[in-house]
Amino acid sequence: MSEQILLNEIIIGYRNLIEERYQYKILKEKYDFPETISEEILEDIKTYFLTYIYPDVDKRAELNEAFSTLDDFIKHPEKLLNLVLPSLKLIFTHGKHLPKIFNAGLKAMKSFRGATKFENAIVEKAIEENSEPPFTTQKINKLIQLLSYKELEEFMKNTETFFNIIHDKELVEKIKEIISFLISKMKNKPKVFSQKEITGLSLALETISKGEQMLNKLTLKDQEILIGFVLKIEKDYLQTIFSK
Repeated sequence: MSEQILLNEIIIGYRNLIEERYQYKILKEKYDFPETISEEILEDIKTYFLTYIYPDVDKRAELNEAFSTLDDFIKHPEKLLNLVLPSLKLIFTHGKHLPKIFNAGLKAMKSFRGATKFENAIVEKAIEENSEPPFTTQKINKLIQLLSYKELEEFMKNTETFFNIIHDKELVEKIKEIISFLISKMKNKPKVFSQKEITGLSLALETISKGEQMLNKLTLKDQEILIGFVLKIEKDYLQTIFSK
């Protein structure tokens, strides 16, 4: 069985696991949600995860090239930084904070790409264990139990970092401004930047923007409460499977 087929099956299995994990009625009994954290809000979180962080197999096939170029930008940020630094407009607007904002944007992109890295780590364990589909919740959990502490810690850190960035309204507006600027500049340099590179950044911009829109339905205080619950749900899930 090819690695791609295994990945596709694990994508399906992990998406099913998220569907199970974010059932409002179950979570409402387990956690002391305030009235402002409604079923609609939890549904928004689940939909966001399944649309942007863990898209389905068909959507993933469409986005593979965009993901790969995004990964390349994360590994080689100088390609983008060289477009940003000569901009008098951005320097005038953000001054000495420009590199910091740029790095925060890269960190946001790296954080949401961490989900795919986590899936790939599960695939590697499936290969080592000769595990085959269908990947039920129980099978996925057993494979996650085989991951190293470092891999799990990185996964949780990426989740926390991403939500903390999109929660910072002032910072996220600056990040969106810089990514939009980069997309505009890249479109003007078709011989230097390919369409798939532009698509990669556009995907990052959409993911960050949609995450911000989702949180903006809540007050700042309730955003913090929601993010705290999401991180607790994820940590409790890992603790549960490792206690079995």
